[in-house]
Amino acid sequence: MAHENLVAISKVDAETFNEFLGLIDKLAEYEKLAPPTGDAKERLRRDCLSEAPKYSAYLAQFGGKYVGYIIYYFTYSSFLALPTLFIEDIFVLEEYRGRGIGEKMFSFLKQVAKREGCGRIEFTVLKWNKSAQEFYEKNGAKRLEWYLYRLTKEDF
Repeated sequence: MAHENLVAISKVDAETFNEFLGLIDKLAEYEKLAPPTGDAKERLRRDCLSEAPKYSAYLAQFGGKYVGYIIYYFTYSSFLALPTLFIEDIFVLEEYRGRGIGEKMFSFLKQVAKREGCGRIEFTVLKWNKSAQEFYEKNGAKRLEWYLYRLTKEDF
């Protein structure tokens, strides 16, 4: 898409962190979830900006405005014996979708995975989010037949 050239992707830093938090709130709104609390936002800040970050975060800028973000981290595949890039969040504001921003963000993640020697990229998608499913499938992703299980901290 022609718009892809107008998209800038930059690492979240102390200066842009509040923009990043605002976009996380927008994702929560889109997914009909409660946004992170003040304590959670402090942990997000610490875990992103520390000398040994627990995740990587990037912002997508379009027309001078921050319109999307990415959170990813690495896991490891025992079968491939290679790292896996796991996408926690990839989000574009609804009013900016269809302009190549998501394509640019996904391409960026593929480049990171290649550079880091990953054997695969994995992520989850909500069952009701058909547009995201179509986006990923259009970009070569395959839906797996696995179940996702979760224990919250109250369970351990």
